[in-house]
Amino acid sequence: MPPTTPAYKRILLKLSGEALLGDQNYGIDPAVASQIARDVAEIQALGIEIAIVIGGGNIFRGVAASARGMDRATADYMGMLATVINALALQDALEQAGVNTRVVTAIEMREVAEPFIRRRAVRHLEKKRVVVFGAGTGNPYFSTDTAAALRAMEIKAEVIFKATKVDGIYDADPMLYPQATRFEKISYQQVLEQGLKVMDATAISLCMDNRLPIVVFNLRTPGNIKRAISGEPIGSLVTA
Repeated sequence: MPPTTPAYKRILLKLSGEALLGDQNYGIDPAVASQIARDVAEIQALGIEIAIVIGGGNIFRGVAASARGMDRATADYMGMLATVINALALQDALEQAGVNTRVVTAIEMREVAEPFIRRRAVRHLEKKRVVVFGAGTGNPYFSTDTAAALRAMEIKAEVIFKATKVDGIYDADPMLYPQATRFEKISYQQVLEQGLKVMDATAISLCMDNRLPIVVFNLRTPGNIKRAISGEPIGSLVTA
């Protein structure tokens, strides 16, 4: 079999906190973290520069807490700290898979991670270290989707890979509506107009303004990240 020719050189992988749950209701399943780490190690071996933004929903959801009466800014900061816990768990899994990794946070906590400095983060990527971005953008009212879009611009990633539980973008929730139709390609404008829950509107707008493509695919299929990297038409592509 011929070696895979990567379609991209530098990517940003967006993982939800729920991706680390596995079959649990709360927390981190080490087996799932290890599987993700193996998939990342496989594409890193192809010479791809990889940054990761991870959410915190498996531990704490700021939006859900504020809906129940907690101050929104406080709830969002708590959610950001949850993403750092996930980033450290992912760093551990990656390093056990033999991948040099740096956790970089938008909120300073020097004992556990580096503060975000754009040029330093890019240098890590050039040295083929995987960079895991924690603590979102460091600002309340912004989601980790928006953090992914922002960091992708800052490091000049060529694409955002948004890993989900389903194999792309549908016109309705395929878990609830089995007859829902999957889009192979869709424009940013269509995503916004139809209110599709791909990423939030701020993240989509940021990608649209900077013409950054988004590939939405199923993380739970082993090897899918590699297929996406090699340009195979898996999942859904959001583009201009």
